[in-house]
Amino acid sequence: MERSEISRHEIEVLKVLSGNQTSWLSNAEIAARAQGVAPRTVRATTLKLVKAGVLDQAEVFPGHRFRLADRAAQRNRGYFDRLHRAAEVFGVELTV
Repeated sequence: MERSEISRHEIEVLKVLSGNQTSWLSNAEIAARAQGVAPRTVRATTLKLVKAGVLDQAEVFPGHRFRLADRAAQRNRGYFDRLHRAAEVFGVELTV
């Protein structure tokens, strides 16, 4: 079930990934680049965004890697649009 609220943390994670669309990033790399987002929060957020179809996940050792899905908007248009509206409210520019 999808929550109606979108947090600033979700937008920060999406901002990092939208700025690196061709790179696969680990949760640790995302946490290092996201402003004010703890590693534990990054792990929960990437899992949520994978389930929502916004991120692709590569299950590799020693840690999974993530990138923005090429077809994120088509997979879950409603949620993707809500993420963009929330980014606008937070004053964060996304490159997707």
